[in-house]
Amino acid sequence: MTDTLNLPVLPLDDVVVLPGMVVPVRLADPEARAAIDAAQASGQDQVLLVPRLDGKYAKAGTLGEIEQIGRLPGGAQAAVIRGTSRVLIGAGTTGPGAALWVSATELHEITDTRSAELAREYKTLVTSVLQRRGAYQVIDSVKQVNDPAELSDLAGYASYLTNEQKSWLVENANVSERLEKLIGWVKDHLAELEVSETIQKDVQEGMEKQQREFLLRQQMAAIRKELAELDGKAESEEEDYRARVEAADLPEHVRKAALAEVDKLERTAEQSPEVGWIRTWLDTVLELPWNERTEDSYDIRDARAVLDADHSGLDDVKERITEYLAVRRRRADRGLGVVGGRRSGAVLALVGPPGVGKTSLGESVARAMGRKFVRVALGGVRDEAEIRGHRRTYVGALPGRIVRAITEAGSMNPVVLLDEIDKVGADYRGDPTAALLEVLDPAQNHTFRDHYLEVELDLSDVVFLATANVLDSIPAPLLDRMELVQLDGYTEDEKVVIARDHLLPRQLERAGLTADEVTIEDSALRLLAGEYTREAGVRQLERGISRVLRKVTARMALGEDTGALTIGAGDLKSYLGSPKFTPESVERTALPGVATGLAVTGAGGDVLFVEASLADKETGPTGVTLTGQLGDVMKESAQIALSYLRSHGAELGLPVGDLAERNAHIHVPAGAVPKDGPSAGVTMTTALASLLSGRPVRSEVAMTGEVSLTGRVLPIGGVKQKLLAAHRAGLTTILIPKRNEPDLEDVPESVLAELTVHPVSDVREVLDLALEPAQVDAHQFAA
Repeated sequence: MTDTLNLPVLPLDDVVVLPGMVVPVRLADPEARAAIDAAQASGQDQVLLVPRLDGKYAKAGTLGEIEQIGRLPGGAQAAVIRGTSRVLIGAGTTGPGAALWVSATELHEITDTRSAELAREYKTLVTSVLQRRGAYQVIDSVKQVNDPAELSDLAGYASYLTNEQKSWLVENANVSERLEKLIGWVKDHLAELEVSETIQKDVQEGMEKQQREFLLRQQMAAIRKELAELDGKAESEEEDYRARVEAADLPEHVRKAALAEVDKLERTAEQSPEVGWIRTWLDTVLELPWNERTEDSYDIRDARAVLDADHSGLDDVKERITEYLAVRRRRADRGLGVVGGRRSGAVLALVGPPGVGKTSLGESVARAMGRKFVRVALGGVRDEAEIRGHRRTYVGALPGRIVRAITEAGSMNPVVLLDEIDKVGADYRGDPTAALLEVLDPAQNHTFRDHYLEVELDLSDVVFLATANVLDSIPAPLLDRMELVQLDGYTEDEKVVIARDHLLPRQLERAGLTADEVTIEDSALRLLAGEYTREAGVRQLERGISRVLRKVTARMALGEDTGALTIGAGDLKSYLGSPKFTPESVERTALPGVATGLAVTGAGGDVLFVEASLADKETGPTGVTLTGQLGDVMKESAQIALSYLRSHGAELGLPVGDLAERNAHIHVPAGAVPKDGPSAGVTMTTALASLLSGRPVRSEVAMTGEVSLTGRVLPIGGVKQKLLAAHRAGLTTILIPKRNEPDLEDVPESVLAELTVHPVSDVREVLDLALEPAQVDAHQFAA
C-alpha cells in the first residue's frame, strides 16, 4: 500500500463504479459539480468516486479520471469519468472549492496461482449469461479480456448484482476472493434464469393453447353457420337450444322458463361460467319426459295373475293394487282421468321385517300395471337436497332423486319405489323426511318444485311405494301421507310354497343345475324353514337352499353323486349339519320363575323368556334388579309387575312378605340385544307369580300384553307377527289382551287352526291359564 493521494469526493447514490468502467456523471447535483470543479481547480483532473449506500459512505472507492465535460443529448451538462484503481479512504483534508477532500491510499491488486483458473471459470459463466440475453457483441469483448483483475471488474456492468455486492468488490483487492464470490453470484443468477424461463415457457404455451382453441372454435362456429345455411339448421348453439325447446313438447310454463334461459344464454359471454350452468339446466329440462306416459294395463285379471305368479301370500298388498287399478279403470271409462289438475296416484307404505319381498313387490306392481319401474334407495340419505335438489348457484348442482328417477323412467307415471324410508337420517344439511312430505302428499305433489328445476313438476300420476322395517323412526306427518300395508311374515306352509315355486328354481339356475338333476322334497323344505332357519322372511331359507345345492354341485364335480338326486328331510344333516333352532320352551320353563313372552323387532316377531329370582333376606336392599339391557319402558313394566303383586298378592295366594323383604331380580336373556316396549308387562308379572307360588309356567304357553297397576291387561301392537313367531317356535297356547281380539282376523287361518288363543283382560285370568296347578309348597322355590 503506497501512493497517498488528496482527492475531492464525488459521492454516487445510484451506481457503483469499478476500475476500468467509464460512466457519465450529471453535474446538476451540487456535490458532483463541486467535486468536478475542485478537481479542475487543483489541476489533477482526478476525483474519488465513493458509493453512498443508505446515506453511509463506503470504506473504499475508485479513483476516477475526468476524461471529458460536455452536454448530454437532452442538453444536461455531464462529465465522463473513467475508473482507474481502488483506493482506501482515509481522513478528511483541505483543498480548493466547496467539495469534501479526503486523503486516500491506492490499493494494489493481489493475485495468486488460483486467479487464472477462477478467471476462466468465471468467463465461461458470464458468457453463458450473455448468450441467454443474446448480447453477442459483449461476448466478443469479454473473450478479449485475459487479466483476472480486469475481468473481475467487468462485473460493475452486471445488472443482476446489487450495489452492496458491487461495493464489496470495490473494497476487496484480492482478485481470487472476488472471482470466487462472483462465480457463486453468477451461478445463483443462472438458476433464477432457468426457473424464470421455465415459467415463461409454460405461460407462453398456455396462452398459445388458449389462442389456438379460441381460433378453432371461431372457425368451427363459422363452419357450422355455413353448413346450417345449406341444411336449414340452427346457426349457433344458442339457436340450436332455442330450436330444441320450441320443438319439444313441453308444458307452457316449462316452455316459457326454458326460452328465458335460452335468451340469457345468448346474452352471456362464452367465457362466463354461467354458460355451463344454463346448458346443463336446459339439457336436464329437455331430458325430462314432460308429456310421456305409459298406458296402464286395465286387465284386472291379468294384473292379479302377475302378482300371484311373482309372490305367494301378501294378499293385502295384492288386493290394494287390484282396487287401485279397478278405480283407475272406472275413472278412465267415465272420463275422470284428471280432476282439478290431479290424477289418481297412490302412496303405499309396505312395512315388514326383512326378506318378506317388499322391494321385489315393487317390480311386480309395475309389471302388473304395465308401467316403468324405478328404485330410489334412501338408506343413509342425510341431505335434504338429495330429495329436492341443489340450488343452481352451487358448483356441481344436481336435481333431486325424485326428478332423476322420473328422467330415468322416461315417463311421468312410473312406479317409484322409495326403498328403506325408515333409514333416512337428518343432520346440519336438513331433514330429508321433511322434504318427502310434499312428494308423498297426493293433495300437493301435482305442483312439486325441485330446487334445481324451479318449475312445477306433476307427480300426481306416480305410484309411490315406500318400504320400511319399523315405523318408529318415520315421522308421524310423513306416515300420515302414506297408506300402510303391513307385511308380517310368512307361515311355514307359505315358506314351503315360496321355496318350492320361487327360491328353488332360481337357486338351481344359479348353481348350474336342472330340476331333473336335483329334487328337494317338501318335507326337507319344511324342516329347513322350521329348524334350520327361524325368520319372518325367506332370505335365510334361500341361503340354506343355495348352500345345499352348492354342496351337491361340488359332490358331482368330485364324482361322489351321479344321476338324479332326491333330497329328503333326513338328508339335510349331511349337507347342513344339525338344526340350529329346536323347541326350547319346555326346557326353559321347567322351573318356576320363567315365563315365555312374545316381542316384535325390526326383523319380525320373536320369542323371549323372562326369568325371575329372589335374593336372600340378609343380602342387599329390597326392590327390583333388572338385567338384559332393557329400555325405560320395560323397566317400568317390571316396577308395575312388582307393585301389583305386592298389593294384590294376598288375594292371589302368594307370599307377599317375600317381595317386601327380599330383592327381586328380573332378567331377560340375550343381554347384548337392546330390548324395550310395554308388551312384556304380563310376562314379567307371570314370571314373578310363578316364582312366588312355586308353580311353573306351562311350557306350551306364550303371552303378550301390557299390565296396569290395577291388574288390567292392556292392548299392544304386532299381534300377527307375534303369533307367527309363536307358531314357528312350536308354542300352542297364546294369551293376548282382550282388546287385541280384532287383530286375529289378520292372522292366517292355517296358523290359527294350530293355536289356542285366549283373549284376557285381567292378570288373574293370565295366571289361571299360564301356571301349572299347585303341587308343592310355595315356599320351597321362593326360598
